[in-house]
Amino acid sequence: MNESHQGGSATPVVIPARGSSGTGRHRVPAPPHALRGRAAVLAVAAGAAVSAASAGSALGAGGTQATESGDIALLAGGEAAPAPAAPQAPATPAVATPSQPAPVVAADDVAEDLRSTIVSTLKAGTEINTQREIAEEKARRPQIALPAVGAFTSPYGMRWGVMHAGIDIANAVGTPILAATNGTVVDSGPAQGYGNWIRIMSDDGVMTVYGHMETLDVEVGQRVYAGQKIAGMGSRGFSTGSHLHFEVLLNDGNDHIDPVVWLAQHGIGLDGSTGGGSSLS
Repeated sequence: MNESHQGGSATPVVIPARGSSGTGRHRVPAPPHALRGRAAVLAVAAGAAVSAASAGSALGAGGTQATESGDIALLAGGEAAPAPAAPQAPATPAVATPSQPAPVVAADDVAEDLRSTIVSTLKAGTEINTQREIAEEKARRPQIALPAVGAFTSPYGMRWGVMHAGIDIANAVGTPILAATNGTVVDSGPAQGYGNWIRIMSDDGVMTVYGHMETLDVEVGQRVYAGQKIAGMGSRGFSTGSHLHFEVLLNDGNDHIDPVVWLAQHGIGLDGSTGGGSSLS
């Protein structure tokens, strides 16, 4: 009997491992029950895909791609693909309650603009207030002031055969000497016969002269105002005692005038009173 007809044991069939593709090897067709199993898996996968598509507006393109990749993996290996990660829901803003009101946050640029506006307003208000105070101070200042307080010892006119072009007001050394007008200091220092002198040119061309001072408080070129202390009384130069020699010259310092008359024209008496007067107390 031929060996081909003998009922010996059948030669085993070797099924290569999934994914191998050796040359000359062929897969053995899967048995019918395996095909039915895969068909069932495909049906389930198809149903899942349809369900996902119907609700797919909530899923993005990434969710669709993950589903398709899962189907491909299921078809290739017969195993379910891992489910894609669910997208994270957006954070829900905190809801303000009576016990916990919503915080109010000012934008940086808005806060900076507000701060700049406040600072600018304060600066403008301060400047306006300063200018108002200066204007009020100027309004309170006298336009003409009595240059010193003391005893009226010598008038304007001829004296000892020589023209005495001013008046003398005597008082203790150091008694304040005041500017008689607003103006600019044109001289401040030693002068022949005066010991020390100060000359001030007013804005309207009146020159006032002060002599025999012990101390000087102003410098050449300095701006002064009527009633400002400019020196301390003394007895420097040709003097017989502590006093102020005071002169007034009109027309840019060219023409002398009696200081008593000039002061009276401005309503100032020698006693410092307004409205006239001729004696010192």
